[in-house]
Amino acid sequence: MSLLALNFSSELLTFKTIFISIFLEALPFILLGVISSSLLQMFVSEEFIARMVPKNPLLGILFACFFGVLFPICECGMVPVIRRLIAKGMPVYIAAVFIMSGPILNPIVFFATYTAFRSRPEILYSRMGLALVVALVAGLLIYRFIRYNPLRLSMETLYDEGAGSSTHPPGTGKVTSMFMHMTSEFFEMSKYLTLGALITALIHTFVNTGQLAAYGNGPISSHMLMAGFAYILSICSTSDAFVASSFVSTFSAGSLITFLVLGPMLDLKSTLMLLSVFKTKFVAALSVIIILIVLAFSIGWDQLFLKSFS
Repeated sequence: MSLLALNFSSELLTFKTIFISIFLEALPFILLGVISSSLLQMFVSEEFIARMVPKNPLLGILFACFFGVLFPICECGMVPVIRRLIAKGMPVYIAAVFIMSGPILNPIVFFATYTAFRSRPEILYSRMGLALVVALVAGLLIYRFIRYNPLRLSMETLYDEGAGSSTHPPGTGKVTSMFMHMTSEFFEMSKYLTLGALITALIHTFVNTGQLAAYGNGPISSHMLMAGFAYILSICSTSDAFVASSFVSTFSAGSLITFLVLGPMLDLKSTLMLLSVFKTKFVAALSVIIILIVLAFSIGWDQLFLKSFS
């Protein structure tokens, strides 16, 4: 009985250590993301952003890929911003590229990934490079093949909703509204980080690591497993690197890249948010494009390049 109690105590200690370490490591980057998002929400107008978008389709797609460098917004706040930008005249294919690239190609996520993978810089640069390639290819495919209006609402209705969501509550100043937005978004993002850290800690504590490693090093199974993991957990891009780094000795580097790129582009919560703006047909097409391109490039990159770092 004492041996059983000792074993349970050891497992509980392991669980608490992993959970707390993941949460505390990610917390500063969540705060940075929340502050950046709130500043943009209150002090940068959609008209200003819409004027910056080039008219040329290819230049517009390239601009959207690097939009996140100028405007670091986590995917948690991406869809409401995109809804307002479309209402202001941004083409849908450029908005879709921004949805995919913005949550990854921004300085906050770059430094969060660097912090989580200090000893594995190839994972950092592979994440950024793959995100750029996927966004470019997907943007060109959407521009070329999506010929119908993908918006669920009419432009007038979308504009009304977008305008309404960008104003601050009556009787409050911009600074007060900014702090209200920060508080709301912090709790929203922390909810998913807590869930992700909880599940990760449970896996590390109670799942047979030998059996998990067998799947985690398979050339295809590891990518499929981490893709599903990324979709279900729905962890914010400012903190998902810390969850991924806890699996660095269990899963292949390529499958970690799949997790780090697919999750911010497409997860459960973002799918539900996309369905509130776009037609189901478009969301389904976008989802298939993202999944196929991410898996194709991450598996290929894993076999051709990342295996040499194993």
